[in-house]
Amino acid sequence: MRTALKLGFALLLVGGITSCGTATASVTAIPDPILDAPLTSARGEQTAVLAGGCFWGVEAVFEHVKGVIKVTSGYSGGSASTAQYETVSTGETGHAESVRIIYDPSQISYGRLLRVFFAVAHDPTELNRQGPDSGSQYRSAIFYGNEEQQRIAEAYIVQLNQARVFRAPIVTKVTALQSFHEAEGYHQGYLARHPDEPYIVINDLPKVENLRKHFPELYKAK
Repeated sequence: MRTALKLGFALLLVGGITSCGTATASVTAIPDPILDAPLTSARGEQTAVLAGGCFWGVEAVFEHVKGVIKVTSGYSGGSASTAQYETVSTGETGHAESVRIIYDPSQISYGRLLRVFFAVAHDPTELNRQGPDSGSQYRSAIFYGNEEQQRIAEAYIVQLNQARVFRAPIVTKVTALQSFHEAEGYHQGYLARHPDEPYIVINDLPKVENLRKHFPELYKAK
């Protein structure tokens, strides 16, 4: 399905119409979470798993966040037997296109990762879709790995909804992480390898630019 969309975007670019993807590249000014994990005194590695539409753009955003060590695209929410791109694309596997973020908790907190997630990586008010991509595999979700992550994520959503930061309620699901399955190799680092692809130009490069522009203290060049 995404291949067809890419062809459509190419035609729109030729015709000078680029409005299809602009909504997915917006930035929302949101506060830091009131409840968050403190920075640790020693370097280390912790894991966050997030889903916010096509994993190409979400991966690219977090690869440019200071304190993030590695980002991997993959699938969460379904079984290992259905964790293949073509199968997940049917929308019937329970999987969501997700990213696994390995980060140093002495440099960035879990809550600040969520702030980037909500502010520039995707639109958390869109149900089972992001921009031009639709289906449950593109849903907004936080897959928590422990009770602390669950508390921080749930409290932050309540905080943002009460402050009416977004034009509509947040629909992000907060779910226990059962497993994460790495996506096929051709999906990894997709934006870096295909920066001129119309889908990337319209939907994903502006997200990285919004991170650089609005979160200069968190942005790192690759």
